[in-house]
Amino acid sequence: MQHTCTTFLAGKKATIDGSTIICREEDYGNSFDPQRFVLIKPEGQPREYRSKNTNFKLKLPIPKLKYTSTPDASDKEGVFGAGGINSANVAMTATETITTNALVLSYDPFNNESGIGEEDFVTLVLPYIKSAKEGVKRLGELLSKYGTYEANAIAFSDKNEVWYMETIGGHHWAAIRIPDDAYVIAPNRFNITNFDFDSPNTISSFGLKEWIDNNDLNADQSGYNLRHICGSETITDTVYNNPRAWYVQQQLGTPNINPQSNDLPFICYSKKKISVPMVKKLMSSHYQGTNYDPYSLKQGEAPFRSIALNRNLELHILQIRGNLPTNIAGVHWLAFGPNTFNAVVPFYANVDDTPDAYRNTSTDYSIDDMYWLTHTITAIGDHNYRQAQSLEENFELQVMSKTLSLQHQADVKSEGRQDISAYLTTVNDQMAEIAMNESKKLLGDLVKLAFTNEKLQF
Repeated sequence: MQHTCTTFLAGKKATIDGSTIICREEDYGNSFDPQRFVLIKPEGQPREYRSKNTNFKLKLPIPKLKYTSTPDASDKEGVFGAGGINSANVAMTATETITTNALVLSYDPFNNESGIGEEDFVTLVLPYIKSAKEGVKRLGELLSKYGTYEANAIAFSDKNEVWYMETIGGHHWAAIRIPDDAYVIAPNRFNITNFDFDSPNTISSFGLKEWIDNNDLNADQSGYNLRHICGSETITDTVYNNPRAWYVQQQLGTPNINPQSNDLPFICYSKKKISVPMVKKLMSSHYQGTNYDPYSLKQGEAPFRSIALNRNLELHILQIRGNLPTNIAGVHWLAFGPNTFNAVVPFYANVDDTPDAYRNTSTDYSIDDMYWLTHTITAIGDHNYRQAQSLEENFELQVMSKTLSLQHQADVKSEGRQDISAYLTTVNDQMAEIAMNESKKLLGDLVKLAFTNEKLQF
């Protein structure tokens, strides 16, 4: 089971407050896949890990680090931890489904029998790493030894660095440190372009350069453009993947004429400092202001897949605030459901537990769970979008302003506290209550709006 997502990364000099940001919105098929927000403590980490998708198994040590995570509500197909922040203030998101090509797979096939994949990555890596680069190396060692059965991208961050990693075939991989003043928008395709094997800002599987050369995989006259070498250039890319990158780059001042181009840049530089509200706006985009917006077209006419759509499961924006004490630096911003009708909440990562409405998501419908509440809002709001738009915008404004106000107060009140994680747990509960109350208010307003638009009138 792969999740077709969109990833956004920003270095510390590219953001408005010096934070590092790694963000991914997680998608699924046209069905429900309830999500949870949990805290995994060292004693809750498995000692003998077994994959549900392959025969992979591995004995694990008990980690010293706890971590937040957003797994599936049901683990019958695997954990799918998705993303989180550990108590060393290292963030990880896994995974972005990417593409490969037949030549790559002919020389290094997937390991479908005993490999690891999206299901496993967060559980196997996040509780054991103390830096972003360490995360790349730990996952890289596992991939080289055991292989993978799918093509995926992963991102790591700490207070100083952001690293982006892509798998290549069954056992190879490449990772690159994102420049501090740069951002990346990565849809479901191979994204890394120019790769300098001699740079201290790149890491790759052993012998990757020689493997590329020996198997005549590089068609370029010079350099190593990994997207050309390892990725795809399909018709699907031109309508499903490339336009998403194009739209975000347009919004941040990187103009490109052709939304379908396979050669859109990988490393980009924004004309203005990047903030979390800006990231949320980008992750909620559906080509507003263009001729490609589905809300401006008849059903079935939308030519390009957008970032926001009905299949969004959850959105995490993992922020490490380098200018604050370590015990409050990690913020796991989170929203469930379609991004057009949700709001991200700045949950502290250094806590004892997560809020009930986000943690105990039922696999069956329940209006008391944020996952199901957001989907209910979307089901009504989507059919009345033009009239509901201002209601939704005000809803996001209220949630973000009120929860950020709480965060500002908690940042100050946390200084010198001995019970910091317990205190931040209560603050998160208050934030969740704000988000739930505002969501229910929005739902009520949308029901009133929809009622006046009912066809059965006389």
